[in-house]
Amino acid sequence: MSTYRYSEQSQPPDAKQITDVAIERFDEVFEVDPKLMSAHVVQQVFPNWDTLRIVASRHDHLDWMHRHWAEKVVSGQRLLDELED
Repeated sequence: MSTYRYSEQSQPPDAKQITDVAIERFDEVFEVDPKLMSAHVVQQVFPNWDTLRIVASRHDHLDWMHRHWAEKVVSGQRLLDELED
């Protein structure tokens, strides 16, 4: 078991600008740049462990949504291929 230390978890790693609208703080975790949203959406402070927990469970959540709501799942790559044809 690890100990929760507020000082270690309250500051996310420095953001790396990926595009004009996206940043990356954790490997392969892309976010909308908060400075683009701050005028309309109050930004919440998430502890680092909670951000990583949410990221780790996103595929489980998406699988659940597909099982309960989608009649069929369409591949994004298939849609792109159809647009190119």
